[in-house]
Amino acid sequence: MKALKYILLLLLILIIGFSIYVAVQPNSFEVERSRTMKAPTSMVYDNIIDFKNWEAWSSWAEADPDMKITLPEKTEGVGGSYSWEDKDGIGTMKTTAAIPSTSITQEMQFGDFPSSDIAWDLKPNEDGTTEVTWKIKGENLPFIFKMFSVMMGGMESQIGPHYERSLEKLDSILIADMERYNIDINGITEYGGGFYLYKTTNANSTNISAKMGENFGAIMEFMGQNGLKQSGMPLTVYNEMAETVIMSNGIPVKERVEIPDGSDVSLGFTPKIKVLKTTLTGNYTNLPKAWEATMKHIEEQGLEQSELKPFEIYTTDPGLYPNPADWKTEIYIPLKE
Repeated sequence: MKALKYILLLLLILIIGFSIYVAVQPNSFEVERSRTMKAPTSMVYDNIIDFKNWEAWSSWAEADPDMKITLPEKTEGVGGSYSWEDKDGIGTMKTTAAIPSTSITQEMQFGDFPSSDIAWDLKPNEDGTTEVTWKIKGENLPFIFKMFSVMMGGMESQIGPHYERSLEKLDSILIADMERYNIDINGITEYGGGFYLYKTTNANSTNISAKMGENFGAIMEFMGQNGLKQSGMPLTVYNEMAETVIMSNGIPVKERVEIPDGSDVSLGFTPKIKVLKTTLTGNYTNLPKAWEATMKHIEEQGLEQSELKPFEIYTTDPGLYPNPADWKTEIYIPLKE
């Protein structure tokens, strides 16, 4: 009996000590994680701002396949929300403010615990990647919340690893999405032709993108100086396709243009011609595959190329389509009549 009293007294001392330890814990918490995403800022923002996307990259959903997620009618933008139920209880998340491609503010409510503030900060890097910072904080925490946190090892150990894993999954999903591409051999058709301003240069696989950018920039500057308007999407005529590429990058104009003496910009014209057309949907890095498929089709079908040079037309503006998987490039191979 005496031993039992000692045990009870010891337990009481332990309970009191634990209660004091919990009581002196901070009345607030903050957990933050960052990751450099290999995707443009607008793509990262578009994925985060719509709760329909969260289950795919949520570490909590990955760890608990039995988690039940409920999506309301509005999941995107300010006022968008979702809720979940797992073995620990019911939670809800709601977006309360957002600045497109810059920041998102949300509020999370879990069970009867105080609500927590969620903040996303997105900063673009010069190399096209995005620095993403995800932060959660709570204040005025009641004793029961602090006790739960202590028993679970603290908010940092509970949330931090989940944030890290979720950001890692989000990054991989975005990368996979950007790598999507499709090659469609559209078949034989007619190209309408027309005038275009162009600049010719040579390039190789390491500098062709930079050379194209320089040429298109020089042509746009020439057009601006002379009050000329673009009448179609940029194109590239391939004069020679070998280890060293000789190409003419051009921008269509409606009619003949007088070119001043000494200008490095020239005027070209493509007549109405019969062509084999291929459409690549995806990053320009997939163009070699599209060309390979096109040339294979010509060989298999016994088609004959004309003396006119093949060319590409870039039908989407990358500035308006941040995901390279959405870019469209048309390849035209002139054929003999």
